[in-house]
This record gives sequence, C-alpha cells and structure tokens, in this order.
Amino acid sequence: MVALHLDDLKQYSDVLRAKNGSEVKVRFVEPRDREELQSYIRSLSAGSRYNRFLGALSELPKTELERFIHVGEADRFTVVATMLVDGFETIVGEARYAFHADNSSVEFGLSIDDRWQGNGIGKALLRNLECRAASFGAARIFGDTLRSNATMIGLARKLGYAFSQSPGDWKLVRFVKEIHVEPQDIPCASWRLAATSRSAAMSSLAV
Repeated sequence: MVALHLDDLKQYSDVLRAKNGSEVKVRFVEPRDREELQSYIRSLSAGSRYNRFLGALSELPKTELERFIHVGEADRFTVVATMLVDGFETIVGEARYAFHADNSSVEFGLSIDDRWQGNGIGKALLRNLECRAASFGAARIFGDTLRSNATMIGLARKLGYAFSQSPGDWKLVRFVKEIHVEPQDIPCASWRLAATSRSAAMSSLAV
C-alpha cells in the first residue's frame, strides 16, 4: 500500500450539508485551532464529553491536545467540522481517526456540539469518514462507544454498522462496517481523487 503523505492530505477538505442545507466544512485541524478546539471540548455537555472520551473530563489534557492538533503522526488524523455562525468560522464537530495497517482498518471517534445535534451533521461526518477510510484502502471502519450511548449506537445502526462486544471492556460496544468500494466509486470527490492517485502510484511501482 502506498501511504498518503501529510503534504498531500492538506489539500483535501470537504463541504457537507446539514439537514437544513447549511454548509458544513470538514478539514484537517491546524495548530491555529488549538484554543478553539479546546474551547469546543469544554463547551460540550458533561454527558457528550463522557460519551466521546469514554470517561469524565472537563477538557483535553495538554498532551492529548497536542496529539489532536498534530495531524498524521502515527497515522492518526483529526478533522473539525465548521460552520459560519454570525460571520465566524465555528467548530461544530470533530472526529479523530487512525489507520491500522496490520488489519487494514480505520478506527474513529467523533462528537457534535450539543447545540447542533439533530441537524444531520453527525451522519454527514460519519459518511465522510467512510470515504476517508476507503481512500486508504481500508477493508473496514469501526468505533467503540459506551453501551449507554444511544445516540451514537442509533447513528451507526442507521448507517448499516454491525455490532459486537468490544474486546476487553464489557461497558463498550463495537460497531463495524465493511468497506466494499472501488477507488473510482468513492462518493466523496476529494477522497475519490486521493484514492485514484494512490492506485496510480501503486500501479507505477508495480511496473
């Protein structure tokens, strides 16, 4: 597999749509987002933070925040979903995902601002993550969540994920979706381009 390098990935951002048609931009987090990302995490309700991080916290620890904003380290990536609110780009969601080359899978976690939940942003963001996973050539995408997290479980079920016990922790449930899509058939244009570029690079190496 030919890896997608960070310099290549930076050119990719996506425009999604909320239920009401509002534009939602998904892009890789940047160092300039450090304080706004932390403020976003603080602004989540206690329940949303607990569900997202599988435990109680009021903000990201400094070391974890640094991991979040350094995109691409150890094949881990953070994206933010932003909208224009009163004329300012505002984070309304975030996701972090990791590519595991050993089993050709992508693992992810995500959150949506409580004020924007119910607007279809989580569904659109998860579909976008599926495109990103497909562009890596992953065979599956999965996440773990608390058994009590009805919102995430409902979203995953709606998008066709299968459920099983999360290995090693009875409090968690794992949801998995197999990826059966050719690079040229990936529905997100930017990640279709990334995947076809990767395929072309692999073909040239095979010559």
